Amino acid sequence: MSTTPVLALPDFSQPFILETDVSQKAMGTVLMQQGRPIAFLSQALGPKNQGFSIYEKELLSFITAVSMWRHYLLGSHFIIKTDQQSLKYLIEQKITIVTAKVAH
Repeated sequence: MSTTPVLALPDFSQPFILETDVSQKAMGTVLMQQGRPIAFLSQALGPKNQGFSIYEKELLSFITAVSMWRHYLLGSHFIIKTDQQSLKYLIEQKITIVTAKVAH
């Protein structure tokens, strides 16, 4: 028997955790604190995005989640959890003004 998860209220004094998973046709992300879910996001990938590499899909899922939950994340510490090794390297890098301009 499964139970429906109860969403927690955010505590802005604690860091948020973004955890994502992608497949060939969809992506899902959960926003958590202290192991308790605050919000869920799942989305089907369109034909164009289905052709992306797994790296690009994981990155797309994080960008989508940060955009969706920016009202929680702005001004707060947050941790991104991923099993994608190449993204782990990218996430650990400091972003400069030049890097940010290239990304847009």
